[in-house]
Amino acid sequence: MMNEEGEKVDLYVPRKCSATNRLIPAQDHASVQINVGHVDASGLYTGEFTTFALSGYVRSQGESDAAMNRLSVKAGLSKNI
Repeated sequence: MMNEEGEKVDLYVPRKCSATNRLIPAQDHASVQINVGHVDASGLYTGEFTTFALSGYVRSQGESDAAMNRLSVKAGLSKNI
């Protein structure tokens, strides 16, 4: 919800899993949010990052490593693995 100035005033904005596009409920204490930093050609951090959220379901199935690889390739952060 937004107020008259166009600012968000919601108390809770749910996240979506980057791998499955499912909503991550507040009760999912196994979910994680990971910021992957961008580096330049010499390997120095540029100050930018890409955020990935993984639900507890993906982590419990043991698919988080494969999901992170797939998401990083799709975002252009790594080569095809």
